[in-house]
Amino acid sequence: MKTISFALPCYNSAEYMDKCVESILAFCDDREDIEILIVNDGSTKDDTRQKADEWQTRHPQIIRAIHKENGGHGSAVNTGISHARGFYYKVVDSDDWLDEASMRTIMPYLREQVARAENATDMVVANYVYEKVFEGKHTVMDYANVFPEGREFGWDEVGRFKSSQYLLMHSVIYRTQMLRDIELVLPEHCFYVDNIFVYVPLPHVHSIRYFNVDMYRYFIGREGQSVNEDVMKSRIDQHLRVTRLMVDQVDIDRVDSPRLSAYLDSYLAMMMCICAVFLRMIDTPESNGKLADTWGYLKERRPKVYGRLRRNPLNIGMNLPGSLGRGIGLGGYRLARKVFKFN
Repeated sequence: MKTISFALPCYNSAEYMDKCVESILAFCDDREDIEILIVNDGSTKDDTRQKADEWQTRHPQIIRAIHKENGGHGSAVNTGISHARGFYYKVVDSDDWLDEASMRTIMPYLREQVARAENATDMVVANYVYEKVFEGKHTVMDYANVFPEGREFGWDEVGRFKSSQYLLMHSVIYRTQMLRDIELVLPEHCFYVDNIFVYVPLPHVHSIRYFNVDMYRYFIGREGQSVNEDVMKSRIDQHLRVTRLMVDQVDIDRVDSPRLSAYLDSYLAMMMCICAVFLRMIDTPESNGKLADTWGYLKERRPKVYGRLRRNPLNIGMNLPGSLGRGIGLGGYRLARKVFKFN
């Protein structure tokens, strides 16, 4: 068994995937307990396939090239889970990279956990950094105010997350068998599935370890990136689909830990708020109908959660009625972007 599998979903990634692979090899030191799964998701416009095969040829004990038909980011993540031989599983998008010094801090702990087997830590968390390369800026997102440091802990010891602070795919490393035991499968041909990846497993996470190091470097600014505002509007139906799946797959009212339950509420409130932001930006009878339908779906499936989320300050502000309410809500969103510098 490997200590960890790094899955790299690649779709026409030839221009930048080398940096991602090299960032992992930098702390690998040719140790064969690390594996890199380059998942070529049906690339056709460049030589991603050739590059993946070349990397495998150069490091056959560490790197595996997996070629599949195009199924989207979620499909590539699913393929990585099914092929992983690592005790832990980490997704690294092909245009991002990992910090060598941070990973040299984390890797000894992961290796220790392999020997603990079933008692090993379920989820390891570290910081991520928004790398706004074209602006020459970066923003660190840490959890020092939320998680204890230097030891393993459970949800009852977790502090309060800030309104702009959530666990993302970038910040988590999961125990692979846990993902398999809960039969986590992300939808294909759909953006924003990283929200499912970092939300649905949490009620099954019983032990956590936090490292206050800047592990993941998240590239911001690439043309067509899914966090782009215009792209978000064009793909709003996919965001709505992901939000409904999160509602379906996690019954928050059955979660034992009050602190985890509060976090799950907050995360889902954020997802509902994003639905409202972009549907109200579009501002057509159809988009307004979709927003009403989404709230109706939540009310039908999770009536208690619906009541709590309707009272959430984020959603009160973004769902004020009429054109004046729309203006106030969107104005608050623009201001929040400047203050919190989120994307």
